[in-house]
Amino acid sequence: MSMNRNESTPMRAAVRDDTGLAFVERPRPVPGPEDVLVRVRAVALNRADLGVLAGHMHGSVGGSGTILGMEWAGEALAVGDRVGTVKPGDRIMGSGAAAFAEFTVADFGRVYPIPDGIDFERAATLPVALQTMHDAVVVNGRLRDGESVLVLGASSGVGLMAMQIAKKMGASLVVGSSTNATRRSQLGEFGADLAIDSSAPDWPDQVREATRGRGVDLIVDQLSGPTINASMKAAAVLGRIVNVGRLAGTRGDFDFDLHALKRIDYIGVTHRTRSVEEIREECRKTWADLAAGVADGSLALPISATFPFERLGEAFAMMRANEHFGKIVVTLPSA
Repeated sequence: MSMNRNESTPMRAAVRDDTGLAFVERPRPVPGPEDVLVRVRAVALNRADLGVLAGHMHGSVGGSGTILGMEWAGEALAVGDRVGTVKPGDRIMGSGAAAFAEFTVADFGRVYPIPDGIDFERAATLPVALQTMHDAVVVNGRLRDGESVLVLGASSGVGLMAMQIAKKMGASLVVGSSTNATRRSQLGEFGADLAIDSSAPDWPDQVREATRGRGVDLIVDQLSGPTINASMKAAAVLGRIVNVGRLAGTRGDFDFDLHALKRIDYIGVTHRTRSVEEIREECRKTWADLAAGVADGSLALPISATFPFERLGEAFAMMRANEHFGKIVVTLPSA
């Protein structure tokens, strides 16, 4: 294992303490035999980070003293003895716990190379969106060439990526939803052929009209809650609905008769109950299908704002106020 001579130097990290966000000094993490030690250059915020900061658990992550963050880009500083895919000095991006620090440790299977021409800030926006939505659209959604796709909650970072992935993987029609008129007007730049307002009572009719009465083949649902019956109305017979998120609520009325009538596959997904091996395989499939799109820039997310690490609190405030379109990025110093 290659290691920097300053390995015992404490690092700065952002944690959740009893009062909220705090900056502390922590020992630099030590990589295990299948880990990569990363010098973090940029991190991106995700909705789950807000929950952890508020004191909620996200899977096994949370509680006072937790180092925040789950998405990063940087340089490999050291690698474990069983890691053959990454070497010290490589520019890499990935996901995993405790990302909001000067150094983090990641399982080698969750690490992607950063293609030439992509800076750390842009790279930090990609890992979570790529793997989440490849898993939803391609693996669990089973998208086939020529099918139609609806992305509910399309103006989020992962939603924008879902539309781009659907187009790249051969969707004939992509519909995106947003309740914000300004954001809705921007969805076409990221693959939407039709943008709808999911708060409008007739939105399922708009989707059915766009599909000549058939309904969409695949719905990537980030809303759930009270929207599920409308989603089933918009779905085709033998359609698939992949439950990725529950921004509209975790409970709601469910029309079992409509579900049976349309013979819909309703699929729930999360990363919180997946094994290390499952996540490694997910990342492998993601990169096999999408690496070329990342390299040529056809799979990319807008950066709404960039903050230095010491202004992380402002970045969280911006996300909490829902004032962004795309991703919020925080940069760390290079020295």
